[in-house]
Formats: sequence, structure tokens, C-alpha cells
Amino acid sequence: MAITQSDIDKINQAIAKGEHIVRFADRMVEYRSVDELIKARNAMAAELAKAQNPRRSRTVRIYHAGKGY
Repeated sequence: MAITQSDIDKINQAIAKGEHIVRFADRMVEYRSVDELIKARNAMAAELAKAQNPRRSRTVRIYHAGKGY
């Protein structure tokens, strides 16, 4: 299942309310503590950011300003 911003928003709502249970579209997850919720949110946000912004390859340009012979 792909992570969406709404999944992260649901976790943020649970953190704000102090709840330990988060219901997603087809499943329910119970976390042991708010700290575990925060860790899950951070991991999900990092995964979402990685999926939205794939790493571009590095371009290296070399210039030679010699005499030309």
C-alpha cells in the first residue's frame, strides 16, 4: 500500500488527541505509545518525500581553458 499525505494526517490527528489506534482505509493499527506514533509518522513522511522527489543523477562538467593545441 502506498503512503499518502492523508495517512500522515491521520497519524497527526491521533498524536494531537493522544490516541494509540489509527484507522486507515482497510486496516487498523494500534501503537504502544505516542512516541511510537511519532516515529511512524516520521518514517512515513520520509518515505513519501523520497517517492515524490526521486534523486537525480549528478552532472559533472569539466572545462579546459588551455591554449587549444
